[in-house]
Amino acid sequence: MMPTQNRIVIIGGTACGPKATARARRLDPAAKITIIEQRENLSTATCGLPYFISGVITDESNMIARQNDYFRNVFNMEVLTHKRAVSIDRKSRKVEISDLPSGKNNTIEYDKLVIATGSAPIVPDWEGKDLDGVFTLNNLPDASAIRSYVKQLENKETVIIGAGLIGLEMAESFAKQGLKVTVVEALDWLLPKLLDFEVAAYVQKHLQESGIRLLFGQRVTGLEGSGGRVSGVITENTGIRAGLVLLSLGVKPNVSIARDAGLTIGATGGISVNQYLQTSDPNIYAGGDCVENTHLITGEKVLVPMGSTANKHGRIIGTNITGGNDTFPGVLGTAIVKIFEYNAGRTGLTESEARQYGYNVVTSLVPGPEYANYYPGGKQILVKLVAEESSGKLLGCQVVGPGEAAKRIDVMATALTSGMVVDDIANLDLSYAPPYNSAMDPLHNAANLIRNKRDKLARTVNPMELKEKLDNNEKFVLLDVRGEDEWELVRLNVPQSLLIPLPELRERLSELHTDDEIIIYCHTSVRAYQAQRILEGAGFKDVKFIEGSLSAWPYEDYLS
Repeated sequence: MMPTQNRIVIIGGTACGPKATARARRLDPAAKITIIEQRENLSTATCGLPYFISGVITDESNMIARQNDYFRNVFNMEVLTHKRAVSIDRKSRKVEISDLPSGKNNTIEYDKLVIATGSAPIVPDWEGKDLDGVFTLNNLPDASAIRSYVKQLENKETVIIGAGLIGLEMAESFAKQGLKVTVVEALDWLLPKLLDFEVAAYVQKHLQESGIRLLFGQRVTGLEGSGGRVSGVITENTGIRAGLVLLSLGVKPNVSIARDAGLTIGATGGISVNQYLQTSDPNIYAGGDCVENTHLITGEKVLVPMGSTANKHGRIIGTNITGGNDTFPGVLGTAIVKIFEYNAGRTGLTESEARQYGYNVVTSLVPGPEYANYYPGGKQILVKLVAEESSGKLLGCQVVGPGEAAKRIDVMATALTSGMVVDDIANLDLSYAPPYNSAMDPLHNAANLIRNKRDKLARTVNPMELKEKLDNNEKFVLLDVRGEDEWELVRLNVPQSLLIPLPELRERLSELHTDDEIIIYCHTSVRAYQAQRILEGAGFKDVKFIEGSLSAWPYEDYLS
C-alpha cells in the first residue's frame, strides 16, 4: 500500500508562510502543499518598504523576494493568490477559502495546517481616518500608494503619528523627498519600546538637526480634511497642517480566524503556541507576527513582531509539519533601525522594562569610538548596559550613534542568550585591529563601569538626572576637569560650574570643600572617573561623575 500523502495547507505569505513551505518541501518531496495569500504576491520584502518609498530601492520588482511561479515550479506547490481563508473546521480538517475577485467559496482539506496571518496596523476610530492622504504601511500596495501620493502632493507638510521603528524610518524617507515632516508621539520620548529616555534623547537631537519636528506628549484626537483629502491633525493641545498623514501606531496580530476556530489566544492577544509552534490543536501550527513568544530574560509571553523571527518560525514549522521535532526558545526583542546618519539598536530589556519586571538594576552609559580613535574616519557610539545589581547578570543593551551599532547589539544578543554576566563581557575576546575596533571595545568599557559600580568604586549621575538638578537650581559643584582649550570650545555654562584641569586637581584641592556635593565631567568620563577617585582618596564624601560626560549630553540646554 502506498503511504498516505501529507496534505499541508499554509495560510499567509510574506515571511513565515513561504519559509515554512520551502522547508516542508525540502524535507517531504511527496507532500501536497498549498499556500493561500490574499494579495497578488506571495513573498515580499516588507521590511524594506520605507526604502522603496524613498527611492533608495527604485524598482518595485526588487521588493518581491520570490516570484509566485518560483514556488510553483521549484517547490512544486499550489499557490493560491487573491484568496482569503475565512474559516477553519478543525473536526473535518477543512479550510474554507474565498476567491476575492469572484466572491465564490470552496474548501480545502489538510492534515497539517499553518496559520501565518501576520499582523495589521493599529488604526484608532478617529474622525477623518478614511480621508484621502491618510495611510498605514503594512504591505507593498500600501507602499506603492504612498509613493504615488507623494509625487503629486502639493502640501508638503507631512505628519507621522507614532515615533516607533516604522515611523522614524518613514520620517527619513519623507524628508529625503523634500517633505516637511512632523512626528507626533503620545509618550515623552521617541522609540519608547526600543530605548530608555536618556538614550532616545541622543537620537532625538540628531533627528531635530536633520530637520524633523518632534512633538512629544501629544495625543491625537482626530483628523480633519477638505474636499475629501486630509488637511490636518488634531491633538489635545493644537492643530497641525498636513497634506499627508501616516499612522504608525504599531500593529496587532491577525488572530480572528484562529479565535473563530476555537484556538487558544494568549493574554498578549497573539495566538498561543508551544515550543514546537503548535497551537492548542496539535494539527495546527502558527508563526510570525500573529503569535506570542516567550521572552528569554523574563520568561513572560510577549508580542515582538519582527521579520527575522517570522523566518525562524517558518523554518521550525516546516520541519515539524513533516515529522520533525524542532523547537523555538524565544526572543530578546532585538531590533535595530537606521535614522538618517544614526543607528539605534537594542536587545534584551531596557532599564525601564527591567524595573517594571521587578529587577534591582545597575546600568552604565558609555560613549566611545567605533574603532581606534587615532585611525581616521571613526564615528562615535553610545552604549547602555543593563544588569541585575546583585548577580551581575546581563539584562539588556542599547547602542546608538553614527558608528557601528549592529555588531555590538549582535554580540550582546549572543551574551544574553548565553546567560552571561558583566564579568564575562569585560573579558570577552573580541576581534581587534585599529581599522575595526579599539583595544577595549565600548562593550568592555560599559561592562567595566558596571563592575566598578557594583564594587562601590564608581558613583555616577546620568545626563537626565543632572539636567533635572540644573533645572531645579540645586546647590552642588559642577567640576570640569578638561583643559582650558576644551573649556573654551564648549562647556556646561551654569553657576555651579568650576574648571580645574585634571593634572592640577591634586594641587588645588583647597578650592573644594569635602562636604560639598561634587559632580564631575570631561569629554567621555574617563578623566571624570579618575578625578572622582582622587577626590574620594582625599576624603571628599559626596563625589560623582556624569556618565558619558559631554559626549552623551543630548540637550542644547546649558551648553555654550
